[in-house]
Amino acid sequence: MQIHLEQTPVESLECDALIAVTFEGKPNDRFKDSLSDVYGSGEVAGKIFEMTLVHHPQGFKARRLLLAGAGPAEKFTSAELRRVSGAALRHLKSRSLRNIGIWLEGSCGGPEHVQAAVEGAVLGDYEPDRYKSDKKDVKVVDHFTVAAPGGGAALNQAAERGRVIGEAQNSARELSTEPANKLTPTSMAESARQTAAAYGLECEVLDQDRMRQLGMGSLLGVAQGSAEPPALIVLRYRPANAKGAAHLGLVGKGVTFDTGGISIKPADGMEKMKYDMSGGAAMIGTMRALAQLKPPIPVTALIPAVENMPGSRAQRPGDIVTSLSGKTIEVINTDAEGRLILADALTYARRLGCTHLVDAATLTGAIVVALGHVNTGAFGTDDRLVERVLEAAHAAGEKMWRMPLDDDYKEQLKSPFADMANVGGRPGGSITAALFLNEFAEKTPWVHLDIAGTAWLDEAKPYMSKGPVGVGVRTFVSLAMNWSD
Repeated sequence: MQIHLEQTPVESLECDALIAVTFEGKPNDRFKDSLSDVYGSGEVAGKIFEMTLVHHPQGFKARRLLLAGAGPAEKFTSAELRRVSGAALRHLKSRSLRNIGIWLEGSCGGPEHVQAAVEGAVLGDYEPDRYKSDKKDVKVVDHFTVAAPGGGAALNQAAERGRVIGEAQNSARELSTEPANKLTPTSMAESARQTAAAYGLECEVLDQDRMRQLGMGSLLGVAQGSAEPPALIVLRYRPANAKGAAHLGLVGKGVTFDTGGISIKPADGMEKMKYDMSGGAAMIGTMRALAQLKPPIPVTALIPAVENMPGSRAQRPGDIVTSLSGKTIEVINTDAEGRLILADALTYARRLGCTHLVDAATLTGAIVVALGHVNTGAFGTDDRLVERVLEAAHAAGEKMWRMPLDDDYKEQLKSPFADMANVGGRPGGSITAALFLNEFAEKTPWVHLDIAGTAWLDEAKPYMSKGPVGVGVRTFVSLAMNWSD
């Protein structure tokens, strides 16, 4: 889909359909006279995601006008515009319209709104249908145009940012859609190599022998039950003129399929466990965007990629492993594998010189119990870094909620046989998982994001297809781009 910014009068914009945002209880001033019969009938209420399509609007070259409901004007933000833009594009795309525009002006015509509108359209355009053989009814949008009065360099840059970030988030979604027979740790590493080659990043992949030499017993223990070898993917972005001493480390869980191992999961819903690498996919997508947008600080992404299988050599409950940090871990539950691979990746990130760490993982079912599928759970010991991440998430329109991380919960991780256990029981399960990871971040400022409830949509939304979301990409891009020491 081609993205354009148009500065000519909106009346002269030629397209199959022009999207106009309309608010609840407030007719769009530009159309209240020419569409008085439509508004008078009560057909247009302006409620969120309400779509009213008008053919041959008077005074416009656009062949159709879509009045896209955006809810109450006082609650409207760029985050709402992102969703409305995606919903409107999907509505029009379903009608086989290929050349679509959106009209932004006044209070919703600034750079942040242009960026959000483009991101929403790019995200709304994505469909997880790669493996469908019947392509006869596939609908395609060729052009998406943002009509913004005045234009200028700032709006052009905003449109380009929106395209880059939206496409990067879609690349994370595409990776998370891949079935486990196609996406193994090895092929995930190859995808990272291809991304690095295409966008000018550095890429290093540690294989099983190298990890064994280093002493990554926690990561290797998870991988030992699978015929597929593990990989530790390292992607590096180095700015030409780095500002300050900060070095951001992004660590993403990359379990390409999670059966639970010997502590095997129920069969119902296990097919979704291909998305257990969504944190890692988000990091690869983020690095793709950062390579193009060029933040002022160095960023290193680490993705420990494994497959968790119940083979004859699989890790057993009761096994004790020695992590890269030297800490020993009693494996009580082999289905708590994400924290085991992240432990060694966090330690390695610190060895690479990362001064600030953020990890993202589909880590616990407990976070879904606590926050449902709306907010990502955020944990951290460094208040300033937590604030930075939450501010970045708010700016990017991704909902996150800070969770407690009291030392009192550490009692649940005690083991009589090793330095710690990998689980602490059902109470506060997402908290004890985060505290486990904190042992390996040590004193480095660190934030953990549990995305188990927000990385996947079980049902399509008006603005996004069913399946992987690519959650975290926009937040991590915002964090790096706006970093200041």
